[in-house]
Amino acid sequence: MASNGRWTISKSLTKYHARVGYTYMPSAKIRVQGANGGYLVRTNAAGFRSDREFVDERPPGVFRALLFGDSQSSGDGMPNALRYSDLLEVALPGLEVNNYALSGTATDQQYLAYQEHASTDHDLLVIGLYVENIRRITRRVVKARDAAGEAFFRAKPYYELDGEELRLHNVPVPKLLWTEVTLPKGLLPHVYSYDEANFFFRNQSRHHETIMQVLAPLRPVRRLAKQVVTQFTKFQPVPDYNTPDTPGWLLMRAILKNWIASSKAPVLLVPLPHDSSLTGLSDPRGYQARFRELSAETGCQLYDPLPGLLKLAAHDRHTLWSDVYGHFSVRGQASIAELLGPVVQGLMAKGTQTAA
Repeated sequence: MASNGRWTISKSLTKYHARVGYTYMPSAKIRVQGANGGYLVRTNAAGFRSDREFVDERPPGVFRALLFGDSQSSGDGMPNALRYSDLLEVALPGLEVNNYALSGTATDQQYLAYQEHASTDHDLLVIGLYVENIRRITRRVVKARDAAGEAFFRAKPYYELDGEELRLHNVPVPKLLWTEVTLPKGLLPHVYSYDEANFFFRNQSRHHETIMQVLAPLRPVRRLAKQVVTQFTKFQPVPDYNTPDTPGWLLMRAILKNWIASSKAPVLLVPLPHDSSLTGLSDPRGYQARFRELSAETGCQLYDPLPGLLKLAAHDRHTLWSDVYGHFSVRGQASIAELLGPVVQGLMAKGTQTAA
């Protein structure tokens, strides 16, 4: 199976799920071809990326966290052991992180996945929310490319707000996968594509893969061009965070409020930044303000890793992101783990004191 970075949700690596849309193929061991030989994807019987099985009962003396998120947390571009969830386990003895993150999903699907697995004993819920998810929750269909580079469209579950109430739609999720020819025209306004928050490809050019191939050997030039052009155009990949009354934020806020209220364990909300915020090409203050407001409103603990990441030198920050895979790099995952370590350690200590 080949990977062309942010464009691919492999059909061969996923299994239909009527409520969430899909999980990974259970008990799979598949090499994703890519740069430097690609990477190995290993899943457990539950259909999530893990080298171990998820059991309901928590082992004695173990502090268990459940992590939900998208491909930034599931680890596209690297094997399981190099993700921030697994690195936290190594750094903090007694910690177990069950990583339920699913590549290509939105926060609404992640909430539904939580509902499916919340009965598992745990001490902490971690929501690793890649901020770009605010685009995905407002859509009903996801556009991606298969291993051969052909576009396909997959339906997803979605919520709508009815006053203050969330109404779930598209469940059971339709199984049918559409092509560019068979996709109903009425669904076109509801399609989400993974490249739409990328400065170069947000206009959905049909030539984007050709452009990517031309620019690939010129990454330093491309990076400089992005910096110059975005500064003049005021590029904002996630504008729905700019004010507290946008439709996207109102929906995201409602989903997260319901999710946090339903959790019997403490909640740690970790907004993962868009790559343009790492290099100063976009302004993160909108999403930072919204999540601070949400934390104050719900009482959940908020940890924003961006300030810590921005303390790195500019040339180091460029290494936090993989242009090849369109995700946090190995260095980026390690940096997130280093920053999260003391936060999770403090919650572990607090949990132990509470239990005693």
